[in-house]
Amino acid sequence: MSNPIIRKAAVEDLPKLTAIYNQAVEARQTADTLPLSISDRISWFESHQQLNYPLFSVEKEGVVCGYSTLSQYRGGRHALRYTVEISYYLDNTYQRQGLGSLLLKHALETAKYLGFKHAFAILLDTNLPSIGLLEKFDFIKWGHLPNIAEIDGKVCGHLYYGRHL
Repeated sequence: MSNPIIRKAAVEDLPKLTAIYNQAVEARQTADTLPLSISDRISWFESHQQLNYPLFSVEKEGVVCGYSTLSQYRGGRHALRYTVEISYYLDNTYQRQGLGSLLLKHALETAKYLGFKHAFAILLDTNLPSIGLLEKFDFIKWGHLPNIAEIDGKVCGHLYYGRHL
């Protein structure tokens, strides 16, 4: 068995990355409530071709099984230039195998290397696995927008978990 590798995502990964994201949509672990198409994700993919805001795929035995991104926060607002949003998603089949930790660690190391000083993640307050992963990496709750999201008739909040790099 080969070790997982993290690499810059290629356009050929886009169908698998979209499918992985749609698993999170179906599981109600993201604020999107309808599945996205590959064409819906093209501009997202292109926005992560910038040096400072990369998109990484994690691959295990030749299969793309997850991804992470660094995203600009409030673009054009110069005072926030050292702040970056981290996102990560795993295929359901590959969860609880340490790949989320691998992706988050890599994203944090990359963010620090790129000169960012603060990293945060935005998630639904019902996403307990992600909260646990973030806390494992010393993220703390920086903010909570209570009861602002409604999914399938149920209300939940939006959390901001952050840490200094």
